[in-house]
Amino acid sequence: MDISQLGEFGLIDRLTKDIKPCNKSTLKGVGDDCAVLSYPDKEVLVTTDMLMEGVHFDLTYIDLQHLGYKSAMVNISDIFAMNGTPRQMTVSIALSKRFTVEDMERFYDGLRMACNKWNIDIIGGDTTSSLTGLAISITCIGEAYKDDIVYRNGARDTDLICVSGDLGASYMGLQLLEREKTVYYQQIEELNQKIKAAKADGTYNQKASWFKSQSELLRDFQPDFAGKEYLLQRQLKPEARGDIINRLREANIHPTAMMDISDGLSSELLHICRQSGTGCRIYEKNIPIDYQTAVMAEEFNMNVTTCALNGGEDYELLFTVPIGDHEKIEALDDVKLIGHITRPELGCMLISRDSQEFEITAQGWNPLK
Repeated sequence: MDISQLGEFGLIDRLTKDIKPCNKSTLKGVGDDCAVLSYPDKEVLVTTDMLMEGVHFDLTYIDLQHLGYKSAMVNISDIFAMNGTPRQMTVSIALSKRFTVEDMERFYDGLRMACNKWNIDIIGGDTTSSLTGLAISITCIGEAYKDDIVYRNGARDTDLICVSGDLGASYMGLQLLEREKTVYYQQIEELNQKIKAAKADGTYNQKASWFKSQSELLRDFQPDFAGKEYLLQRQLKPEARGDIINRLREANIHPTAMMDISDGLSSELLHICRQSGTGCRIYEKNIPIDYQTAVMAEEFNMNVTTCALNGGEDYELLFTVPIGDHEKIEALDDVKLIGHITRPELGCMLISRDSQEFEITAQGWNPLK
């Protein structure tokens, strides 16, 4: 269905008509000029992310349901990175004429799947047209007690540096998708060149059935991703690590500084050190890397540690804890101790497997470059 048949308010109603608030702090959600929220005893956390087609995502290899899921999760991750609990979300979309009502329903299916996982209410947003592709702006609202909030500037000398999960898999998934996209378009270009040549030499009619069959094969093109499913999942369907936040709370561990790893471990670690006025030492041998990531890096002739340091879009948690929590951290599943905070004059250093020191530089994702 063409979106113009419904109009803006008709589309919003279709996408949100059965959304029922599940949080007590949501007094009024979708359906009025403003949502109404109540946080009488807690601090309010607010984060916003904008995702632009051609910059943050490519619809050649991500479908709209996965895009909706990912768009929500990257915002939810920011609330968890402050040690908060996400509660509400607003969703604004600018879309071009090529999208249908069914496309937007698929996008909202993914969005709601992510929100339902963490009991988040969709409470409003905006929808408008775009002349340059799809643009998505999402705001997530969360809550936390004042003393529970974790900022980036709380790391102190001797604190331990920890990360959840593993790093570099999302970046390698992106490299894999980009490679297959390139192969796909190369095949299209080669076929177009053959058609052009056939028309020029007058043999096109003789070969028309073959050209048709080749076009159909390309239309149904499906890369072979067997054995690389984890990398694709990490890129196309990332998970915000609220489970790690819950484990830290259960273990009575309160991080001194924390961020989610969206732009790459190197960039995020330098953010914490600069804002905390410290240095750091991390150890290459301790950086958690999945087997599929290592195999894919070798296939691309890339240094796997560089991928883990600078890849981005892992949405794992990077955090520091007092040294006294060492035993508690060691007992946690899916959390790895990778180094420690130092005095600022010692700099921010990576200790290689052969014990050499290298200065850490921010080489992660920079959308404005």
